[in-house]
Amino acid sequence: MFIDRLLERIIKKRNPAVIGLDPLIEYVSPSIREKYSLIYGNTLKACAEAILEFNKSLLDAVYDIIPAVKPQSAYYEMYGSEGIRTLIETIRYAKEKGFIVIVDAKRNDIGSTATAYSSAYLGKTVIDENISQPVFDADALTVNGYLGIDGIKPMLECCDKYGKGIFVLVKTSNPSSVQLQDIVTDDGRRVYEVMADLVHDWGTGLVGKHGYSSAGAVVGATWPEQLKSLRKRMPHTFFLVPGYGAQGGSAADVAAAFDSNGLGAVINASRSLMCAYKHERWRDLFTHEQFADACREEALRMKKEFESFI
Repeated sequence: MFIDRLLERIIKKRNPAVIGLDPLIEYVSPSIREKYSLIYGNTLKACAEAILEFNKSLLDAVYDIIPAVKPQSAYYEMYGSEGIRTLIETIRYAKEKGFIVIVDAKRNDIGSTATAYSSAYLGKTVIDENISQPVFDADALTVNGYLGIDGIKPMLECCDKYGKGIFVLVKTSNPSSVQLQDIVTDDGRRVYEVMADLVHDWGTGLVGKHGYSSAGAVVGATWPEQLKSLRKRMPHTFFLVPGYGAQGGSAADVAAAFDSNGLGAVINASRSLMCAYKHERWRDLFTHEQFADACREEALRMKKEFESFI
């Protein structure tokens, strides 16, 4: 099961951190950008190749510290077909380095389209009646559950058949999430609580040996009180917690995501790791060209920060 593999990596590394790979070309060191612009000119291919090298350097720097990686699909799609190729190559390389790969694409639609998304990211795409093959081959995918079970069922089927996972949006980290997610329904529950209850129910058939389901939830670090209440409400649901670091969430904010054994969640950090060299904590110690070294130091600092509750 996906969730057991993830938990075993977390326990082995004693670290619930996820490195988010949300790269913009301006994050990439000038020497890498120049190398590929000389080969391919000022093109999308040059950007994509530079980002791939940037990603590989970051993964090389932290593979022994951090158990999982979360590439955000939008940051690759913006570079067109070359960016999509870079996403696929990043996933492949991350898996070779031993990372669990969670693709953050927040996909979903009506049942037939959800099946196509699920096949692309989690399952296999049919080529002919005798041949099928994986495309993105992620270990897990973030999904939008607001179409109900029609859009979730194909994902759950892939999770069961291929040992994959999903993380369903429940309470997102952005400030305007309150406009919809905090509306109080007729039975007194807020919309995010309704979604939480659905996710908990959807995941009952995918509970692994550690007591958590491969159908998890996205709950933002920027809402610590809601995080605390949802942890109690969803005892068998594993949390993916964005919003730590650059978005303002602290270690104290995310502590409530964990159970009494220090398990139950992974904490994502993207810009605070990718661009650690820019942070006042490290900018006098590392240059732009030493971005990977700065990332490693920030990853070690984060791990130490999380040791108080894992």
